[in-house]
Amino acid sequence: MKRLITATAALTFLLAPAAHATGKGGEPALEARAILPADASFPAPFAGVVNTDPAPAPGATQPVGGFSALLDAGNGELWAMPDNGFGSKANSRSFILRLYRVKPNWSRGTVAVREAISLSDPDGKVPFPIVNENTEDRILTGGDFDVESVRRAPDGTFWFGEEFGPFLLHVDARGRVLDAPVPLPRVFSPDNPFLLGRTPNLAGSNGFEAMALSADGRTLYPILEGPVVGDDPLNRRVYEFDVRERRYTGRSWTYRLTQPGLFVSDAVAFGRDQLIVTERDNGQGAAAAWKKAFIVDVPDRRPVLAKREVVDLLDVEDRSGLSLRGARPGDFGLGNPFRFPYQTVEAVLPLSGNELAFVNDTNFGSTGRNANLPDYSDFIVLKVPGLR
Repeated sequence: MKRLITATAALTFLLAPAAHATGKGGEPALEARAILPADASFPAPFAGVVNTDPAPAPGATQPVGGFSALLDAGNGELWAMPDNGFGSKANSRSFILRLYRVKPNWSRGTVAVREAISLSDPDGKVPFPIVNENTEDRILTGGDFDVESVRRAPDGTFWFGEEFGPFLLHVDARGRVLDAPVPLPRVFSPDNPFLLGRTPNLAGSNGFEAMALSADGRTLYPILEGPVVGDDPLNRRVYEFDVRERRYTGRSWTYRLTQPGLFVSDAVAFGRDQLIVTERDNGQGAAAAWKKAFIVDVPDRRPVLAKREVVDLLDVEDRSGLSLRGARPGDFGLGNPFRFPYQTVEAVLPLSGNELAFVNDTNFGSTGRNANLPDYSDFIVLKVPGLR
């Protein structure tokens, strides 16, 4: 792995926001952009290195990586969440599960990493052995859970959707596990620690990639990224979870993908009665063909959720040339139209008015922007006319 740079100050890059960006004829337009370099790191009690176990060391750092979820942290800052790390349970045992508080400087095009909340289980709430089982802090790593979505409850605690179970994981504001992880009844991935010889009925890395929290903070809507064995390949199950009771209600719905080969990659509440859901294919660079966001109604009595497209991330107006500033040789998808051609576009966040923020997961080596360079974390803001 390349030498990592510590993200304790604003990390240098390009791009100022376009003034009053609007799309011709009302199309979505690029309004602001800021970059966190691919090799950004942050201080940690032990280093995060692929295929290693935790080894406490003074001055160690963790690679920040790309992000699978975004939350509003207030004051122009964001909570940005990486997933389990290097791609699998086996090779991510030293990668700390974290939330990073980041500050995009949209005028300079830079991102500063301000703080990290590390998830931990000091009170032994997790009912199976973890990587740091016999340590005092019991810091959680990618060898324990694959967190892919996160929502903040009104009481300040965080709920994570993850893929190894799949489980719902509840932690306090400092990242400490509050309750035993909640399993999804009758659904098991190959990495589920309670599989006990049973045949999994959900493919690996197909758990809760997306999860919305209702506007009143009482209900989570976790969505499976892939189909359960026996389901229509285009259907994705949407569940209802009561936050106060800490249990599934037994109600569920179907989100239907637009075409085969797609994944549900994020979901977030939008207003009081709608969700924004993102879909992606597995392509990157010139091979990327489907990176879109849709509005759907909050689940009700209808079994299949209706949806309407609001953003095609591969066709965004950039008439001011905002994305071209600081372009590197070989960069793809800059200029007008601007493209967001990353393999895993997994985070969307509604901002004020008709703005949406997105960021990509870099996967520690994806090459969606440049075939010769690892992807950076590309934070963008789009103005979407008619969104509200």
